[in-house]
Amino acid sequence: MFSTKILSCIVLLFVFSGNINAQVLTDDFEGNGTISAWKEDASTITKPFANPFNQGINTSNNVLKYEDSGGDYANVFFDVGRNIDMGVKQAFKLKIYVPSRSISGSSPNQVSLKLQDGSISLPWSTQSEIVKSIQLDVWQELTFDFKNDNFINLDAGSSDPIDRTDFNRVLIQVNGENNKDKVVAYIDDFEFYKLAQGPTGKAYNHLVWSDEFNGSGSLDASKWYHQTKLPDGVSWYNGEIQHYTNRTENSYQANGSLHLVAKKETFSDQGQTKNYTSARLNSKYAFTYGRVEVRAKLPTGRGTWPAIWMLGKNIDEPGGFWKPEFGTVAWPACGEIDIMEHWGNNQDYVQSAMHTPSSNGATINKGGKTLSGASNNFHVYAVDWYEDRMVFTYDSVEVYTYKPATRDARTWPFTADQYILLNTAIEPGIDPSFTSSDLVIDYVRIYDDQQVEDTLESYVNEKAFQNPSIAVYPNPVSDILRIAIQDVTEYAHWKVLDMVTGEVIINGELINANNSVDVSELVTGAYLISVTSGQSHKATKFIKY
Repeated sequence: MFSTKILSCIVLLFVFSGNINAQVLTDDFEGNGTISAWKEDASTITKPFANPFNQGINTSNNVLKYEDSGGDYANVFFDVGRNIDMGVKQAFKLKIYVPSRSISGSSPNQVSLKLQDGSISLPWSTQSEIVKSIQLDVWQELTFDFKNDNFINLDAGSSDPIDRTDFNRVLIQVNGENNKDKVVAYIDDFEFYKLAQGPTGKAYNHLVWSDEFNGSGSLDASKWYHQTKLPDGVSWYNGEIQHYTNRTENSYQANGSLHLVAKKETFSDQGQTKNYTSARLNSKYAFTYGRVEVRAKLPTGRGTWPAIWMLGKNIDEPGGFWKPEFGTVAWPACGEIDIMEHWGNNQDYVQSAMHTPSSNGATINKGGKTLSGASNNFHVYAVDWYEDRMVFTYDSVEVYTYKPATRDARTWPFTADQYILLNTAIEPGIDPSFTSSDLVIDYVRIYDDQQVEDTLESYVNEKAFQNPSIAVYPNPVSDILRIAIQDVTEYAHWKVLDMVTGEVIINGELINANNSVDVSELVTGAYLISVTSGQSHKATKFIKY
C-alpha cells in the first residue's frame, strides 16, 4: 500500500527535558512552543511565517510555512532525546491550511501523521501512521488519536502504537509520498495530549461551545456578560480592592486572544472610588458534565489573583448573569469548581480546588503544581466533570482529582448546570509598583461525550429535530446559508458538521431571528447543520455546490 521508501513532507521531532510523561509538546510558532529546532531536507520551511489566511478557526499571527517544490521525499524534522510513552498520551492535533492553487498533480488531499524510530537505519520500517482527509482552502483542526483511530502499521508484526515505547520521531506528510507533485501547506498549533476518559471509557471530545476570540475590540456579547455590581454595595469578596468594569480598557479581544487587564488607576463606580480595575466575565452558556479546556497565559505581580472557575447557575449572587431567572441558593450550596487559580505572591504555583457545603466553602479539597513560566507561556488548564468525580489537568497532566466517597448535596452539588467565570482580582497586599498585567486567553472550549452517530444523518429524520419554527435555506447552497428562527433564546447555536467524520467544521451563535452562515469556503459536497435554540432543535442535511 505504501512505498518502503517512506519519508515525510514534514517531520516533527521533539526535544524533551526531564520526564517525557509530563512534557508539553506544542508549537504555536509565536515563540511559546517547546520545540527547540527545525531542520529541512529537500524542502523549504519558513517559521515564523505571517499567517496568510487569518480567518476561521485560526487568526493567530504566525504559522509554519512548508513548501515542497517537487521533491519525492521532502521533509523537515527534529529528533527526540527520549522515546515517547504512548501509554501516557495518545493523541496529536494540529491546524492545517492547504490552498488549492498551491497543488500540482493528482495526489490525494490528505495528511498523515507517522510515528517512527529515528535511531534505526530505516526509521520508516516500523512506523505507525494515521491518515486524515483534508479540505482545501480552509483552516481545519485535525486529531490523530492512536488509541481510537484506525492506524496503519507498516510492519504488520508491530504492536499497537499505544503499547510501544520505541517512537522518537513524529512526522506529518501532506498529500501522499513518492511523487513529484508540488504543495504548500501552513501548519499551526501542534499539540501532543492525553485523552480525557470518563468512567465508561468515553472521551469528552465533542465540541459543544467555544470562544476562540477571533474578533477585535469588544467581546462577543452573545457569549459573555460583564459582572460589575459590588455584591454588598461597597466591596468584592475576600477583601478585594478592585472595581470590575465592562470597558475595553479592562477586557478586549485582539490577535486571536482575550486580554483581561488588571490596572492601577483611580476609578469611581456605584458610589465607590477604588484604585484598581479589572474585569469579571460570566459565560452565557451553562452545562452539566463535560470537559472545560482553557489555554491561558497568566498575569504577574504580587497581589494579582487570576482565576478560571465555575459556579452553579442557581447561585443567588447580586449582579450575576444567571441570578434573575435561576438564582435560588447561596454559595457554597451552588458548588464552585476552581479550574485554575494563581497568586502573584507565589509566582508559577497554580492550584485547582472544589468548594462545597461539606467544607463550609473552605479551600480543603485542592491540588496544584508549579508551572515554570506560567506568566510567560501559554498552558492548557482543564477539568473533566463526570457523574462521580472531577479530574483537573494542566497541559494534559493530571494534578488533582475530587471523588468523594459519598455524593450528596453537601459533598456533590454538581448535578446541575454550571457556568464559567474569568477574572483577575486584586488583593490588599498588591505591590505598590504594580501598574498593569494581562490574563491572556487563547480559547475557551467545552466538550461533551456525544457520539458521532448522534450528530449525523442517523438522527436527521428523528421527529424531534424536524422543528417547523426553524428554517434552513437555500438548499443546495453556493455561498450563504440562512437560518430563520421564530424565537431566539438565551442560548442559540448552530454548527456545521462533516457528514463522514462528524467533526465540527464551523459553528456560531444565533443572535437574531435571521442569521447568515458563510459556507463559501466549504468544498463541494454534503454537510449536516444542527441548530439549537433553547429546547428547539433542527438538524438537516444540505448540499454545497
